[in-house]
Amino acid sequence: MEANKKNRITEILGIKYPIVQGAMSWVTNAELVAAVSNAGGLGMLGPHAGQKTSPTSFQEITDRLRKEIRKVKSLTDKPFAVPVVISNDLTDIDTIANLLIEEDVKVILVNGIENFDFEPLVKKFKDHNIKTIYRALNPSVENALYAERIGVDILVATGFDEGGTVPDKIIGTFSIVPMISDAVHIPVMAAGGIADIRAVRAAMALGAEGIFAGTVFIATEENPAAENVKQLIVDHTASDLLIFRTNPAYYRSIPTPYSHELLAMDERGDTRDQIASKMYGEQGLKAGMLDGDINKGYITVGNGISYIKNIRPVKELIEDLMYDFN
Repeated sequence: MEANKKNRITEILGIKYPIVQGAMSWVTNAELVAAVSNAGGLGMLGPHAGQKTSPTSFQEITDRLRKEIRKVKSLTDKPFAVPVVISNDLTDIDTIANLLIEEDVKVILVNGIENFDFEPLVKKFKDHNIKTIYRALNPSVENALYAERIGVDILVATGFDEGGTVPDKIIGTFSIVPMISDAVHIPVMAAGGIADIRAVRAAMALGAEGIFAGTVFIATEENPAAENVKQLIVDHTASDLLIFRTNPAYYRSIPTPYSHELLAMDERGDTRDQIASKMYGEQGLKAGMLDGDINKGYITVGNGISYIKNIRPVKELIEDLMYDFN
């Protein structure tokens, strides 16, 4: 890419590089988010950012979030983002939205949920000059056009290559990106399996104007994930990963004793509800990724782990991924 060439995502978000670190639940905190933003990207707090224990009430969730937002602000003067959907109860969204407005958060992630109208929420943020990134759980041309119509600023096109809760359609990142970018006029970010400059360049060639990444930021010095988890990411490739059914679609994990149990449940025909009940009810994500307990947890990652060769500082990672934007 030509130096100093205009990029709509950097202009909209007020950042140096068109790269956003995803909201990875337990494995984000103020230190990681500030490191990403200070390095020129856009850091994002996850729903349990900076925490070691599960919340006991919604009030505790909001109190923790407010405290972590303020901690980020003490570490950077750059923009950062927070998701507005941080619990399973959609009636909580207005409360979180008001908190984010009160705390003057500059960018909001809207996790697009089907059959929920986000138009009033997007308008509310727009009235406060807050930018919105819209990421549908199951991206399609239809929900991309909906997001554009309600006035979101940036779309994320997520492929099946991602970590975490993958889309229900088995469409790879480099198939979904051109499908979505061809359908809308607002800028699109690519998500899923992007962990080196070759993938960045491929995504840009297919119509993306930026990168929305998760797994690659776990294997960084600033990430709060357990050290053994970071090393497992370095030591494995996409061909090693286990994939199993759950709600709402599928999950993939580095092999652990616990993830083998989840795979066995799938293979013997247990329902998605039964598998999800075990995963979420036993806090398998926190146990595996934050605590590093592979006997009680899973380690969800995207297919891009094949290209993660070492654990390094966030700044170095971003400079490598964004080399063409210097």
